[in-house]
Amino acid sequence: MTTGHEVVVAGGGPTGLMLAGELALADVDVAIVERRSSHDLTGIRAGGLQARTIEILDQRGIAQRFLAAGRVAQIGHDIGDFPTRHNYTLALRQSEIERILAEWVVGELGVSILRDREVLGFAERDDGLEVSISDGTSVRTGYLVGCDGGRSIVRGAAGIDFVGADPTTSWVIAEVEMADQPQVGARPEGGGVGPVDPKEPGGPFRVVLAEREVEHRAEPTLEDVRAALVAAYGTDFGAHDPTTISRFTDATRQATAYRRGRVLLAGDAAHVHPPQGGQGLSTGVQDAVNLGWKLAQVVHGTSSAVLLDTYDAERRPVAARVLRYTMAQVALGTPDVRHEALREQMNELLAMAEPRRHMGGMLSGLDIHYDLGEGHPLLGRRMPDLDLETPDGPTRVFALLHDARPVLLNLDRPLRRERPTGDAVRFVEGRYRGEWELPVVGAVPAPSAVLIRPDGYVAWTGAIGDPSLGDAAERWFGRAARA
Repeated sequence: MTTGHEVVVAGGGPTGLMLAGELALADVDVAIVERRSSHDLTGIRAGGLQARTIEILDQRGIAQRFLAAGRVAQIGHDIGDFPTRHNYTLALRQSEIERILAEWVVGELGVSILRDREVLGFAERDDGLEVSISDGTSVRTGYLVGCDGGRSIVRGAAGIDFVGADPTTSWVIAEVEMADQPQVGARPEGGGVGPVDPKEPGGPFRVVLAEREVEHRAEPTLEDVRAALVAAYGTDFGAHDPTTISRFTDATRQATAYRRGRVLLAGDAAHVHPPQGGQGLSTGVQDAVNLGWKLAQVVHGTSSAVLLDTYDAERRPVAARVLRYTMAQVALGTPDVRHEALREQMNELLAMAEPRRHMGGMLSGLDIHYDLGEGHPLLGRRMPDLDLETPDGPTRVFALLHDARPVLLNLDRPLRRERPTGDAVRFVEGRYRGEWELPVVGAVPAPSAVLIRPDGYVAWTGAIGDPSLGDAAERWFGRAARA
């Protein structure tokens, strides 16, 4: 049996769910194919959201759902003085992140999710793709997006290389009960033991420790956890009754292209790295939000497929920087006296304001800058969430982005003529009383007007009467965006 959807997303993790949500907001017929029967997860996965990703959820009006379920913290480089409403990390298990996303995407936006199935491959047709599903059926689609993890079947079927560094270290990670009180805290070489719930000082405990061997043919067991504890502490503290056990390595790889024709990649299918810095899940969600509106416009025919090339051009450098950071963190964790000296030097540097801001901007995602050419410092950067006064009453910038439409915000005197863009772009006149400040960059001059993409990044700045506005609107949002 063959069915059809405009877009098929392989993988229903955070990246796949977010992408499907973005497409659904743009009225694209999208379906998710997910091999799991539910959003229950085996093993320990991502444990939180970085600041820019929280902002993205705020742009869609759903950030409070995650904040209510998680715990705000300063993890890594303190960004408490950054000019954003969300100058923190949100500690929240991936299973909870997926649950909340699924309630929005499937429960509220009505996206179909085909569970207990996975994409096996695809064949090209004149008008799209025919995607093979593991239950023996196939799905006709215009576009296929692989959000199916580091061992992506979609990436392999598309013939896209996955290049990088082989693993040199393996870590076992588990949640277990312990008969004896362990030494709680991080170890100099990385990892350590801590309570699963920081608010509760007792067990169960989370163990993250390096293993003696890098290659493993079987799934980790309690004996592996005990062996890692003995190697690090000289005792296993009577570890017993594990809730979950898994492992990860420092394998670091990135797809050589994020698009091949009608097939695209996002999240772990496009990049994998060790979890140091906690950027993996957030990077994937940001991939999805960068891609979603662009793919929707191509599906609807308002933009040509050339627009999809900007997804690769913008997101691949961001992930490459994340990969370099995690490789450096693994190197810094090498347990010898020379690397200990290097760690001490790095800690001295990061105690200084400028290095701390630089690293905090990168880890949080708040310093992302897409190369959209020369111009105002805002161009290609996230639009600040300003408090605005408008003819319809007070609002803020992120509230204008809830429906994932582009916005032209006029901050100059009110216009006394017809709207300067077509119906594809929402036109808002507002006033902001205050200084303009960007994380890491600092103060910037106030623009007369800004054109904001659905992902919250600034596509143009200038005066409303500038002819370049029409060119920018058409470039990013199609002919319907030109007045």
